[in-house]
Amino acid sequence: MKNEDAAKVLHAVRDLAPSIAARSAEIEEARRLPADLLEQLKAAGCFRMFLPRSHGGHEVDLRAGMDVLETLARADGATGWTVMIGSESPHLFALLPRERFDAVYSAGPDVIIGGGFNAQGEAHATEGGYRVTGRWSFASGCEHASWLFGNCVILDGGRPRMGPASEMSEIPEMRGMLFPASEVRIIDTWSVLGLRGTGSHDIVTEGAFCPAAHSFDIFQGQSSVAAPGFVAPVLHFVLHMGAVAVGIAQGALDDVVTLASSGKKRLYARAQLADSPVFQVHLGRAETSVRAARALLRDTGDELWAACVNNPGAALAMAPRISGTLAWVTEVAARAVDACYQAGGGGVARNASSVQRRFRDIHTLSQHAAAAEGWLGQAGAALLGQPTGFWT
Repeated sequence: MKNEDAAKVLHAVRDLAPSIAARSAEIEEARRLPADLLEQLKAAGCFRMFLPRSHGGHEVDLRAGMDVLETLARADGATGWTVMIGSESPHLFALLPRERFDAVYSAGPDVIIGGGFNAQGEAHATEGGYRVTGRWSFASGCEHASWLFGNCVILDGGRPRMGPASEMSEIPEMRGMLFPASEVRIIDTWSVLGLRGTGSHDIVTEGAFCPAAHSFDIFQGQSSVAAPGFVAPVLHFVLHMGAVAVGIAQGALDDVVTLASSGKKRLYARAQLADSPVFQVHLGRAETSVRAARALLRDTGDELWAACVNNPGAALAMAPRISGTLAWVTEVAARAVDACYQAGGGGVARNASSVQRRFRDIHTLSQHAAAAEGWLGQAGAALLGQPTGFWT
């Protein structure tokens, strides 16, 4: 821990974890975080942990934030994911002009943003800003967000405005369009396999006006906040996702150890689960794999943080390796959860089983575009000195 505030936030979420775990079924059924839990998470400092102290935040470092997110995901995957998205709000607001960033936080530090990173909208350039139409999927936490955004292709005179040429082709200019949540329509679409409690519905705007000062470049924009935590924010987001994946896997390990310790015996088995050498091997392998994933995340996070502090220009050069790290960590976490699910027998197939919930949560997380296997190819291309597409 780099500061006392970070330690307080982690201590607070550790205190909350048992009650969050006990409410997992309730969170899943509601398909969102209950209002009282949301207030407890705000009071714990979860949504302001990355915000600068100058604006009422805790300004925690990357490692501390990852520990907080892993702890929450270990208790409940949907809670970990939802807090992850909300805690990243300052990074996105910082891509606005500084006066807008200051205005957003003028009334308090617990301001939450949600929205869509994929460019599923059109922003038609007009005087003073843009007319925006689009529908964005996977807007986690949209029902409790104060602000919502959608990434858009910029159209000028009805044609895409081209951005800087890459080595491969010209790419249309894209910008996120930010609106007060009251101006955006939410469509209830979040009926899914796992991470059900994240409320990741679709959001829609139709011809809405977005002032130019409320637009930002999500992937290439420069932060208006000069601090290590705001250097290359998307790379921080990638490692945050890894922390949630590790937390879900650790939770599954906790659950299956509890199950085995209760005297569980598989049907037709000769011995209790805890006494089975085969189970012990699988459990040991899964736990070692999760520790390895956590260690890689922490090591990579520490390296990124050092670059953000000492040599910000070097941070983006880590992008292919960081993205490859998330892909590998997610694969490892999924395999560990699979092992726990397989070991649990028929009982864990029931909806009431926390192991089943972890199984569904990790396999939903693994479908996220940022965790796709192809990012390992990007890491390999970088090692060979070849273009890495998205990041170049």
